[in-house]
Amino acid sequence: MTGRVVLGIEKLLDDLRPLRGKSVGVIANTTSVDHQFRHIVDLLNAEEGIKLAAIFGPEHGFRGDQDTTVGDSTDPYTQVPIYSLYGETQKPTNKMLEGIDVLLFDMQDVGVRFYTYISTMAYSMQAAAELGIEFVVLDRTNPINGIVVDGPVLETGFESFVGVYPLPIRHGMTVGEVARYFNEEFDIGVDLRVVTMEGWDRTAWYDETGLQNWVLPSPNLPTLETAIVYPGMCLFEGTNVSEGRGTTRPFEMMGAPFIDGVELADALSQRGLPGVIFRPVSFIPFYRKYVKELVHGVQLHVVDRAVFQPVRTGLEILVAIQKMYPNDLEFRDDAFDRLAGNSWIRESIRQGRSAESMESQWQSELEKFKAVREKYLLY
Repeated sequence: MTGRVVLGIEKLLDDLRPLRGKSVGVIANTTSVDHQFRHIVDLLNAEEGIKLAAIFGPEHGFRGDQDTTVGDSTDPYTQVPIYSLYGETQKPTNKMLEGIDVLLFDMQDVGVRFYTYISTMAYSMQAAAELGIEFVVLDRTNPINGIVVDGPVLETGFESFVGVYPLPIRHGMTVGEVARYFNEEFDIGVDLRVVTMEGWDRTAWYDETGLQNWVLPSPNLPTLETAIVYPGMCLFEGTNVSEGRGTTRPFEMMGAPFIDGVELADALSQRGLPGVIFRPVSFIPFYRKYVKELVHGVQLHVVDRAVFQPVRTGLEILVAIQKMYPNDLEFRDDAFDRLAGNSWIRESIRQGRSAESMESQWQSELEKFKAVREKYLLY
């Protein structure tokens, strides 16, 4: 495509009249920048007639430097209080929102249901609705494109911080579109405004938008390549297999001490999965699972992202490991089921079912979601 996408933050900055004379809270992190890497907090703080009253930080913190729960603090540059939404509370309290007229949400999502920034958005929308506070989403691109929708839809009873409302694993929406879907389908009823982008094509991956302001949205999602494999490889967080955290290639590599990487790579290669090559690897994680232990597994090399199927690929790897190492593979049942959005995926893997059959099973609910989703698309 030609030209550069104009982000929601840039559209807002072109016309700040709706914020003049108001007290503003901002839900933001390191990704909340314009195309020149200028941060929304700094930009609003410099504006006359706008009171920057509070900053709300998501998982990994406002500065994006945490990989655990986060506490409240004060921004040393603006002296504005920072309230953590990934600590003792995940939903802004009445006290945190006291005196705020408008709550802005501006963060880069990755297009995946269990990436928690849209959960933070959902809880914040609920809180704003309860107090009659306007909620404004500054829209950003879906970095893994806004066309592909895939994976099982979250089932009732499996709601959590990695899935507040029913979405498939890969939802193919922008944060603004997700906000519209949440607000209308689940009766949040917040006074919602989405500041849309200009020039975004739904088919575009992040590196096709003309934007050059990629900021890693979280410590273990450093690149677009990581985001591409994330929808399927994050499922390993619910198992005793390392998802590559503690390496320089999180989610692109996986392994465990009990795996023979060469055998696993051979088995997966025989599946003929589109767009990906499996290479045997060994690595030593410097934190999380198997810290300082030598583990063996595979690295995913995505050679054609247009046909690569991340959810199917993640399941194929799990099915192969179950078949090859049935006495070694362990599931953290609650964690895995929350990520999958159901319990039947885990049970199916244990039963030796194929990934293809599981994919077929979720199609009917996925098609229903796609039909509803159409009502909320903005581009």
